[in-house]
Amino acid sequence: MKRFESRFDSLRGWGRAAASGLLIALLAACSVEPTYKRPDVETPAAFKEAPAVATPASAASGVATGSAASAENNGTWKPAQPADDVLRGEWWKVFGDPQLDALEEQAAAANQDLKAAAARVQQARAVTQSAKSDWFPKLDAGFGPTRERASAASQFLPDSAGGTTGTIWRAQVGASYEADLFGRVSSNVNAARSDEQQSEALFRSVQLSLQADVAQNYFQLRELDTDQDLYRRTVALREDTLKLVERRFREGDISELDLSRSRNELASARADAVGVARQRAASEHSLAILLGKPPADFSFAEAPLAPVTVRVPSGLPSALLERRPDIAAAERAMQAANARVGLAKSAFFPKLDITGAFGFESATLGDLFMWSSRAFILGPFAGTALTVPIFHGGQLKANLAQARSKYDEDVAQYRQQVLVAFREVEDNLADLRLLDDQMREQNDAVNASQRAEHLSSTQYTEGAVSYLDVIDAERQVLQSQLQASHLAGTQAVATVNLIRALGGGWGEVTAGDTAVGAVSAPEGAAGSTAAAASVSAQQQVAKR
Repeated sequence: MKRFESRFDSLRGWGRAAASGLLIALLAACSVEPTYKRPDVETPAAFKEAPAVATPASAASGVATGSAASAENNGTWKPAQPADDVLRGEWWKVFGDPQLDALEEQAAAANQDLKAAAARVQQARAVTQSAKSDWFPKLDAGFGPTRERASAASQFLPDSAGGTTGTIWRAQVGASYEADLFGRVSSNVNAARSDEQQSEALFRSVQLSLQADVAQNYFQLRELDTDQDLYRRTVALREDTLKLVERRFREGDISELDLSRSRNELASARADAVGVARQRAASEHSLAILLGKPPADFSFAEAPLAPVTVRVPSGLPSALLERRPDIAAAERAMQAANARVGLAKSAFFPKLDITGAFGFESATLGDLFMWSSRAFILGPFAGTALTVPIFHGGQLKANLAQARSKYDEDVAQYRQQVLVAFREVEDNLADLRLLDDQMREQNDAVNASQRAEHLSSTQYTEGAVSYLDVIDAERQVLQSQLQASHLAGTQAVATVNLIRALGGGWGEVTAGDTAVGAVSAPEGAAGSTAAAASVSAQQQVAKR
């Protein structure tokens, strides 16, 4: 009978332990974190600068793929969703410029801002790993003496007996574990994971900005080279003109006034040429910094800007807008803020910390590791601390209000970032569309000014017009040529800006394409030979 009662008590003890474990598991499953849902973003039906032209089939199905998407989804989009982890192609190769390709590789290898962004990703991953460690118990080992005095009352002795003083040696292993009640630990992990994803998106944003900045700086440098070439030819022309004017002055055909004007025009052209050289030096220095080099160690050979024939199509699928890493970063910030709302809510509920220890303790060091010296603290609630918040002076409510307000702020910033993305796409589509017309008219102006300059020079030689007419005609030629050079540079930069606004490159893009019309998947065919120099930074971010 006693044996039966002992077994019954044992079973009852195990039942209590099982019930306690089940209760803890149920409480751990009751997360108070709000269910995350991406907020709606109001979007227009189509790009204003690229009106939608949908075929009946596409209008019925609402789906278009491959190159057909470019025609059927002519500028349309859907609400932006993060796709920043999609592999990007080497989009700058569509310009077919080997020098630009080499610069992009150098920048990916040595740019310090990109390396700093990669380091921030590693920091975020370490924070996530630290947060995940709370899911597991923590074990610690300790060894050492404790000098203590026990009171007579604690040993059930009379007061006259006095207390006892002794040294206790302990060698033990301690364990501690926080039960994930109400999702406190899970919410903290979710917040850290979202922060990590935001850091990765920001890395790709820095990477895309670096690629675009290198391309823009390169084209601006080439534009200045064109300006230098124009001034060089203008100076040579005015030197020849000055020789002609000096000869006519010596022959007495003209007055000294024309000679002074000719010298003034030559000196002005030389001064303007020096100004362009100064701008080019500053641009070259900026490019050196992007490449991670000291300006003193970098120089770039002069070469005029070649016309950019690449045309990014207006009928881009809406998925490209989703690829913008800054939008992805804003979206991940909302996820982190939502998780921290759950973390703030969990502070209103009980917190359970379980601890235990097992080892040896003895009054003497020699007896410490004897089997009879073993000691432990175990039990369903032995060594645990179940704390319930009662009064914190409004701190918990304030923390929850702060977390909710932070989420509202991130929602507003996300929506604003999407609107900014729409505006940037519209701006660059409009730029490229109108620049074609402007450049065509400017070319006509260049031709007309050159014809006028030729006629004025001929008539001046014959004495039919004054030298002021020649000066005015030469100035018009230079200004119209400089304006044409500026428009060519602006067109190249606007093309880069449009690619940046759309989130980067595409797959299967070949160098020298005059139109990038097919956006295909899977992406990365063009990026299979991605700059080897950038692997060290990019692969660290790509690892999961």
